[in-house]
Amino acid sequence: MKNTLDPNGTRAPQTAAAGVNPVYYSPRVDIFENDHELTLVADVPGVRSEDVHVQLDNGELTLHARCAPRMQQTKYLVAEYGIGDFYRIFTVGEGVDPSKITAELKQGVLTVHLPKSEALKPKKINVKGE
Repeated sequence: MKNTLDPNGTRAPQTAAAGVNPVYYSPRVDIFENDHELTLVADVPGVRSEDVHVQLDNGELTLHARCAPRMQQTKYLVAEYGIGDFYRIFTVGEGVDPSKITAELKQGVLTVHLPKSEALKPKKINVKGE
């Protein structure tokens, strides 16, 4: 199977309490590839590292970042920035080594490294001469 990381869209998690309608945002994401890994970079402003959950299950990579409400007692004159959790799911191809996936959060940017399995990495073949 081709080594892919395709977005499945934004499906809200089924963990909301009855009668509660939480807000979920789909984070903006860049995905790039080199010979050794796929790298996913997602904007999740206002999120702490302990509130980020990255999980790979049955070929689906789930990103869920909880964002705490800010200044609840404040009367806003203009409020353009919504607060809610970030949630996104991606299909991960068979070419990713799930045991080596890592992630870090720095200044509101989540970076997930998805190393390719050894079988898919390019191999240099030595040519012997006479």
